[in-house]
Amino acid sequence: MPINITMPALSPTMEEGNLAKWLVKEGDQVSAGDVIAEIETDKATMEVEAVDEGKVGKIVVAAGTEGVKVNALIAVLLEDGEDASAIDTSGGGAAPAPSGGDAAPAVPDSSSAIEVGARAATDPVPAPKAADGGRIFSSPLARRLAQLNGLDLKALKGSGPHGRIVKRDIEAALEAGTGKAAPAAAEAPKAAAAAAPVAGPSADQVLKLFDKDSYELVPHDGMRKTIAKRLTESKQTIPHFYVSVDVELDALLALRAQLNDAAAKDKDGKPAYKLSVNDMTIKALALALRDVPDANVSWTDDNMVMHKHADVGVAVSIPGGLITPIIRSAEEKPLSVISNQMKDLGKRAKERKLKPEEYQGGTTAVSNMGMMGVKNFSAVVNPPHATILAVGAGEKRPVVKDGELAVATVMSVTLSTDHRCVDGALGAELLAAFKGYIENPMSMLV
Repeated sequence: MPINITMPALSPTMEEGNLAKWLVKEGDQVSAGDVIAEIETDKATMEVEAVDEGKVGKIVVAAGTEGVKVNALIAVLLEDGEDASAIDTSGGGAAPAPSGGDAAPAVPDSSSAIEVGARAATDPVPAPKAADGGRIFSSPLARRLAQLNGLDLKALKGSGPHGRIVKRDIEAALEAGTGKAAPAAAEAPKAAAAAAPVAGPSADQVLKLFDKDSYELVPHDGMRKTIAKRLTESKQTIPHFYVSVDVELDALLALRAQLNDAAAKDKDGKPAYKLSVNDMTIKALALALRDVPDANVSWTDDNMVMHKHADVGVAVSIPGGLITPIIRSAEEKPLSVISNQMKDLGKRAKERKLKPEEYQGGTTAVSNMGMMGVKNFSAVVNPPHATILAVGAGEKRPVVKDGELAVATVMSVTLSTDHRCVDGALGAELLAAFKGYIENPMSMLV
């Protein structure tokens, strides 16, 4: 029977996306793994892969269509021996949009035959092994859905090509209540329930305050809507607490210059790395979280999530908003690696080419507005993080050293914390550790 291809949920919170481009046309033959379309979300452009083979029988949603709801029918794939007469797109061709919560459904429309990812990208969920050590053949989407719903792939039988476990097999197991994996020692974090949003003035109430000729209306894009929702959720559900400290940068600036001068150069004279103050800030915060592990946490209603690594998100400004790519296990990486990874992530962030696993998650974040001349500010905690460090500009200030007035390069930083799990004393301990690494930067190299 025809296989419906529906709009995928590229992230747990995605509700709609833009169908940017079709890479196939009606009548084309596709195989499992072929990239057939590109989908734009609020922060990235992702590719859609077929997980079944067949012929493209009908393209339901045209390229360039915006605001396509998750689960909406976008195309139909025909199996061998079928023709266009078997296609039925009655009923609007779309599954109901998600309701009653922020997250998209864990399991989209049961007839969907798509997979999401970038070409040659490493799938974030590893391929599982059978009891005899052999590989269990399954699609990346099936693995993600199995992990999300606690299913053991070893207990399932695949209906895809060559016995491959695909999305419909996961859905069948969920409907039948089979294949549940044994509960882990520590349950996965549960999302904190969002408080009811505070009602603000309506659009009509606001517009009545202004003359009709004094403004123009610019519709919110997907990114701005997501940012608004996330920040509202953060301020309504997280009790913020702030701790500030001044750190001296002179020793760090001197070491940075020395390390950059020592960088090896290729045949074109390009250095292997070029460290920034922000790179060293990331490393210092990661090491501070390693030294103060009680602050490297996330809050859930049932458990304190104690993270084993410092995965540091870095706020990057892009047209229409911002995104936070993540340096994973930053406490273990040399400064040169952090610097090069940050340059790559920042470049692809501005091009909207990051994969979801490159900007979702993390254990803390850095927001640096120093390059914009901002002296100090307080950032908003981005759940599931419990902390975020706001970094101001380094500037010459008078200081007292050994009872004498002197001049030093000083930077103000403010740590915002989720007071449910990082209280004032713990926040102060984390900032003291951070200050130690910034003011004694050689300690970041050993």
